Amino acid sequence: MATALCRGLQGGIFRTATFSSFTRWTSAKHPDKLRTILIQPASYFKKADNARDLQDSSKPLEYSSKINNLETGQAEHDSKQQYLKPNIRPRVKKLVLPRENPSEKLAKIYRQSRTETIYNEAESYDSMADPRGFQQSRPEYKSLCYNSEHTMCISAEEGETLLQKLACIDDLAPADVYEFLEKLSHLPEDHIDRLKSNKHFEKLCSRSMEVLQLYTHGDLICILHALVPLKASVSRPMLKAYEEEFSRRVWYLSTNELLLVADMWRCLSYSVPKFLAIMYSYMHLRCMDLNLAQAIQLIYIIGEGRHAPEELMEKLEAVVLRYLQAINLEEIGTICLGYFKTGHGLSEYLMRKFGDRVVENINDISNYALVNILKMFRFTRVDHMDFFKRVGQVARDRIPNMGIQGIMHMTLSFSSMHVLDEDLMNTVASVIPDRVSYCRSKDIAKLLWSFGILTYNPPNADIFYSALINEIYKNLQEFKTFPEHFLTCLMALAFCQRFPLDLIEVALSEEFLIQSTKISMYELKKDLFTIAGSVEIECPEYTGKTISPELRQEVTEMLINFSNQDIYVKEEALEAASMLEILLEGAEFVKHHMILPHTRSKDLEVHFDMNNKPIPLKANVKVAQSKKKPIGIQVTDDLMSRLLNKNQTPGDAKSSSRAKSTTKITEDLLSRLTTREKLTKIPATEVTKLAIQVTNRNHYCYGRKRLLGLHDMKRRQLRKLGYVVVELPHWEWYPLSKRSQSEKLSYLHHKVFGSLERVR
Repeated sequence: MATALCRGLQGGIFRTATFSSFTRWTSAKHPDKLRTILIQPASYFKKADNARDLQDSSKPLEYSSKINNLETGQAEHDSKQQYLKPNIRPRVKKLVLPRENPSEKLAKIYRQSRTETIYNEAESYDSMADPRGFQQSRPEYKSLCYNSEHTMCISAEEGETLLQKLACIDDLAPADVYEFLEKLSHLPEDHIDRLKSNKHFEKLCSRSMEVLQLYTHGDLICILHALVPLKASVSRPMLKAYEEEFSRRVWYLSTNELLLVADMWRCLSYSVPKFLAIMYSYMHLRCMDLNLAQAIQLIYIIGEGRHAPEELMEKLEAVVLRYLQAINLEEIGTICLGYFKTGHGLSEYLMRKFGDRVVENINDISNYALVNILKMFRFTRVDHMDFFKRVGQVARDRIPNMGIQGIMHMTLSFSSMHVLDEDLMNTVASVIPDRVSYCRSKDIAKLLWSFGILTYNPPNADIFYSALINEIYKNLQEFKTFPEHFLTCLMALAFCQRFPLDLIEVALSEEFLIQSTKISMYELKKDLFTIAGSVEIECPEYTGKTISPELRQEVTEMLINFSNQDIYVKEEALEAASMLEILLEGAEFVKHHMILPHTRSKDLEVHFDMNNKPIPLKANVKVAQSKKKPIGIQVTDDLMSRLLNKNQTPGDAKSSSRAKSTTKITEDLLSRLTTREKLTKIPATEVTKLAIQVTNRNHYCYGRKRLLGLHDMKRRQLRKLGYVVVELPHWEWYPLSKRSQSEKLSYLHHKVFGSLERVR
């Protein structure tokens, strides 16, 4: 029986029944200034305890969850009221509340303020500083990274004086250009922003572009350093000119100088693909000569650029292996993030070594580095269970201090590997409702998806899901901008037997479909098809918009074509089909197909009558598959014409006799030649339909007999449609592959007919 969760918006939530800087540079008077610059101490960057991913390509395929009932006691009921918005306001008596004690009121305000401060600290994330935390671990990084600590700071008045002096110089020498740029870079940040509209500063920038080629390599590096704090006021054409000049000089710079320049481009937040491409060619030739700090810094630069040649990444992994014993935990996090962002995997051997290091020293690793390592385990699919178990053990203490995006990536990593850690999931579910406002559409989608794949219901399931669903309503416009996240949410909720019908109607509308055509339509069409099919079966009262019959047919054909490709054909399922045909004495009794196309996978369908006799499912069975023996007659149009012509004339007697000499014409032969084999119509109430599923370990949580979301939902829907689901689980069927045919048939007989006896 369905349960409706009331909402303020039309449609409600239908829920089905619950199942079990640098120092100052001068001219040639100080030739060793560049060396001084290169060894300046690195700035302090805080180590973040949360993680944020700028791009994520991994898309898990299967998820599901169950639900607890709403009625779980008055205390829980009261805590839900901030999320559940009933349509009807009940009558209540006006209560006279006692005046609040001033000291208690102050204490309450303090507690709320403290809670908000904790949340804000956890959610604070600096996309420039946080990924650079590893640079604190070794002094060698000082010469490879931009240093933001200035040796001096000038006032706004001094800045105005510099600009006035600049206005009086008509022809700036190259050294003068840098002199002004370097000094202006020490202005307060708010005054630097004003330089963008200053015509004298524009004149300075234009002159710097004219004299670029006159600078030595060291001079040019120092000027780029001065531009970093001035980035808000520097034009893109100017930065483009500098990229061109540095690209021309790559082969003349040292490894340290190149890594420093690349790091400064990163701090300028300016994309330099040409410079990086040439630098990667340089590094490819010198890769095996890199020291540890150079290799880690290069991997960091590559990750921020999000692209590098495969050959270079392979060589860098060899360098990492060479320094494996000396690499620290924060550097491991940097390596994993760099490879993750570029879409390059690491070997299973290296990932297991990384996992071992984390298991032994988990108390010494930052949350940021830990989440990055989890991302790479998710990407490489390495099942290091000791690692996941140890991370799960510290989750309760770490998750409350993580930002939402770090929490999302940790949860997604576990669920993508199909690892169910109940303590971790419970902790995540407990912190999300109070911090849901920090969630982006992507975070909501991935969190719901993670709980869906594992079919896990946390103790506060109703509060957890209500908080996330309410946030979808609040940010519906954002979700429409990212339709893939919107459909992910609805799919995951369907796995959990929760159906926000008004949101579903938005997704199934023609307007949403048209708006969604701008991105990957194949995946979206599959999701729309799955949602529409699920609503029809599980929400029979839904009368809102739905997808067109044409779209259903299009997606069905696509899914069938994909399922017939060799890569998707499962040998264990084909063998089961073959054995069933032998058991039931005919291929016509077994149909291997998508019983529910919207659930995207095939099963074996078999029907039986009241006497447990199989019923044919295929109307046109080939003669070779029939139990009747062929009689060797070639049936031609001429023969059929003569056989059907009952009013033969005497002139036809000769030809008729020739036909008779070929074979004896009987009523039985005539009947068999002129009629097609027809299926016997049996009342539906007398038919027992079996859906026989051949499952494998990818259908289950890791190490558990717990179905994942999509498969759990399919089984639930098959039962709603009257099918008896019979499973041939991999732990039973796979071992039989090496056994005799009689043993396989005996097993199938027990499974099939044993199921029939139980339902009669």
